[in-house]
Amino acid sequence: MRLAEHMSDKSPIILALDVENIDDAYTLIEQTSDSISIYKLGLEFYLAYGKSGVTKITQRFPEIDIFLDLKLHDIPNTVSGAASSICELKPRFLTVHAAGGGAMIKAAVTALPETSITAVTVLTSLDETELSLLGLPHDPRAFALALGRRAVEYGARSIVCSPHEAAVLRSQLGSHVTIITPGVRPRGSDKGDQSRVMSPDEAISQGANFVVIGRPITQALNPGKTAEEIRSSLI
Repeated sequence: MRLAEHMSDKSPIILALDVENIDDAYTLIEQTSDSISIYKLGLEFYLAYGKSGVTKITQRFPEIDIFLDLKLHDIPNTVSGAASSICELKPRFLTVHAAGGGAMIKAAVTALPETSITAVTVLTSLDETELSLLGLPHDPRAFALALGRRAVEYGARSIVCSPHEAAVLRSQLGSHVTIITPGVRPRGSDKGDQSRVMSPDEAISQGANFVVIGRPITQALNPGKTAEEIRSSLI
C-alpha cells in the first residue's frame, strides 16, 4: 500500500466512468473532482478509445489517478505482454482476475512494478446459486478468501471483492492489502445488475479502503452534489 498516496486522496470513492463518449468522461471528472481523486476506466471505455483515450484524460486532469479495470485473464506470457503494453499509462491500479492463478498474477506484477496489481475475486453479479451452477465453491466468502490469499502470495497489492466478503478478507489478509469493493449503492438506489451490495458506509465499516460507485453518481441530476453527499457520509 502506498500510504502517502492514500493520505492525499480526497475520499475513498472511486468513480466508475462507464461511458461511451470521452466528452462525457471529461464532464463527469470536472463535476466531481472536488470530492474524488480516483477514476475507473473499464472495458467499455478502453475498447472505444484505447491507450490514447486514457492518455487524453490523464493529460487533461494530471491530478487524478486511474483505476484501469481491464480484468486481464490469460496465460502468464500474454498477461505480461498486455500489462507491459500499458506501462506508459502509469495506472495506479490495474485489475486482473485472481482465478488466473499465481503465475499469471506474478507476471503482471513483474511487468508493472509501480502499479498496484489488483486481483478481482468473485464478481458482485454472481450469487451462490450461479456459483454452484458453474461448478465453483458456492460460498462467496470462502472462494474470495482463497483467491485473495493466492493473489497476495504472488504479489497483488490490492483485492477487489464484494463488500460482503470485505471483512473476512481484511481480517485474514491484514492491513497492508488494499481492499476495493464494487457492488456499492447508496441507500435507496437501484441494485442494477449487482447481486451482493451494501451502502458505501457499510462497505467501509467492513474493511474496504475504497468503494467503486458508478451509476448512482454518473446518472444523477447533479453528479457533483451527489458525489459530495456520499463523500460526506464517509467522513
